[in-house]
Amino acid sequence: MITIVKADGTRERELIAALRGRSTEVDQRVTAAVSEIIRNVREKGDEALAEYTKKFDGVCPEPMEVSRDQINDALTEADPDFVDALLSAQENIAAFHARQKHQSFLDTRPDGVILGQRIRGLKRVGLYVPGGTAAYPSSVLMNAVPAKIAGVEELIMVTPPAKGGGANPDILTAAAIAGVDRVFLAGGAQAVAALAYGTGTIPKVDKIVGPGNIYVAVAKKLLYGTVDIDMIAGPSEILVMADETADPKYLAADLMSQAEHDVLASAILLTTSMEVAQKTREEIGRQCARLSRREIIAQSLRDFGAAIVCRSADEMVDFANELAPEHLEVMTENPMEYIGRLDNAGSVFLGKYSPEPLGDYYAGPNHVLPTSGTARFFSPLSVDSFVKKSSFIYYTRSALESAKDDIVLIAEKEGLTAHANSIQVRF
Repeated sequence: MITIVKADGTRERELIAALRGRSTEVDQRVTAAVSEIIRNVREKGDEALAEYTKKFDGVCPEPMEVSRDQINDALTEADPDFVDALLSAQENIAAFHARQKHQSFLDTRPDGVILGQRIRGLKRVGLYVPGGTAAYPSSVLMNAVPAKIAGVEELIMVTPPAKGGGANPDILTAAAIAGVDRVFLAGGAQAVAALAYGTGTIPKVDKIVGPGNIYVAVAKKLLYGTVDIDMIAGPSEILVMADETADPKYLAADLMSQAEHDVLASAILLTTSMEVAQKTREEIGRQCARLSRREIIAQSLRDFGAAIVCRSADEMVDFANELAPEHLEVMTENPMEYIGRLDNAGSVFLGKYSPEPLGDYYAGPNHVLPTSGTARFFSPLSVDSFVKKSSFIYYTRSALESAKDDIVLIAEKEGLTAHANSIQVRF
């Protein structure tokens, strides 16, 4: 089910190449179809949105917006234990993200110069939430909570209608807890386009966040620039570093927790122990047999999974930094010693009692993470994702006079004489 590779400088390189091959370019037919949907929604607004909703979801609710009473009723009627679990998760997520918030600042100087930066939340943000079997209330919390902490004025959620025309009740429950302002029953590329351009029903937003299928991902990519987006996410991935002290039962369970997402998901074990690698493979066979998504897990591990036996702990660290995984678990005797050495990872999970699902649902750090090696330069979703910053400058006449010669010299070196004149004319 999972291949064991002994690192030799070549085989692991081939594996990296194969993993990167998962993120191949999108089929041109998908791009063409999404482009047409975007164009129609932009030109026809609600008419096109309703047509696509009925075509792809089988029903177009009327009205399309979920009332505040329906959202509140979903919370009231939900399983109390589920509500308590979401509330606990929301509290942890809010506590973590509250520490990310920055304040505007003002810098006054003795010569009368005033410089500063103003930070404020975006006016309106759209949150895409999948429906059906891929309905994830946790994603509502992870996207909505930092947006609200950032000061976003209005958070608009779109989610595909269920077969009966209503909304997934678990999604509505999470929306109520997270403080989502409005919910619309529309999904797919058409909903993304509606958020980007606005229709008579769905308001135009400044940024679109949230997961979705390939059509949603392509729509976000094509509309970037018209609106901002969170990121273009690839298949899920986990990399686990383990020494000889790691428990193969835990390793197997954690690898499969990501492999079940998608047949394109990647689950890689790095270990300095051949025995650990072999026992982990045996555990995967035992545990997988009783899991509901075992077929997906099996294919994912067969195609994009591996246990790589490294020659040293340093080699594991180097490999992890090169692969730059979405999730990185450190299952070693002293996991804390690696914090300062692991530079490229979306989120790092330290120790045998910090499995990846802890981060997915509950601990507080965001689970919207960079994938496909982009953790080399991208960061997780955060409060910063929902703010905009602008600077301001105030100079007195004497302060500008003392700086004018330098400014004019630089402007003239660049051949921009009107820039220089703008300074000189004042004196």
